[in-house]
Amino acid sequence: MKHFLKFLLVIAFLFSGGIIQAQPAKAPFYKEIAQYKKQDSLRFPQKNAVLFVGSSSLRLWKDLENVFKAYGAINRGFGGSNLADAIYYADDIIFPYQPKHIFIYSGENDIASGASVDVTVDRFKILFNLIRKQIPKARISYISIKPSISRERFDAAFQDANAKIKFFLSSQPATDFIDVYQAMLAENGKVQQDIFIQDNLHMNQKGYDIWIKVLKPYF
Repeated sequence: MKHFLKFLLVIAFLFSGGIIQAQPAKAPFYKEIAQYKKQDSLRFPQKNAVLFVGSSSLRLWKDLENVFKAYGAINRGFGGSNLADAIYYADDIIFPYQPKHIFIYSGENDIASGASVDVTVDRFKILFNLIRKQIPKARISYISIKPSISRERFDAAFQDANAKIKFFLSSQPATDFIDVYQAMLAENGKVQQDIFIQDNLHMNQKGYDIWIKVLKPYF
């Protein structure tokens, strides 16, 4: 399956105007993924659990597995990854767990690194369809791209991508679009200023508390 998936990625790159970027032999985040696989070899997570996969907003959520311990939560956030990276490593950190529910937080870094909204949405659809093929009964919940102080210039693109992914999911069974974007705004419509660490991009505990409140009803 892995060889087929990587072949699919190359084909997607050649014929989709760069929807997926070709990955080198040792792709970005190789060491993080290898560490997860080593961890799995020592104690493999239970099947039918709840999987979180995506970028550093998940990776830096240190107590995620404890917060959602009752659901057997598995945190597989890695680096500053994007949707193309999630697709590339799906054979390593999504499919083996056979989860009953998958929460995805990815797409923000795609846009911030130069991908258009349409390319970002197409990448999400590729990931979604791969999951549907491999784990057809899993519920798929997309956590919306969040706002942040340091990426304010991307707000319009973030909201556009969120709207397009929400529209796509509206026609798909067993899915959720989880809007954390609006929950992170202050009364003036701007992102709250006190929910980030020093880089004004990643969240502090107050920011994660907002996410916990928004996410809990979806379990």
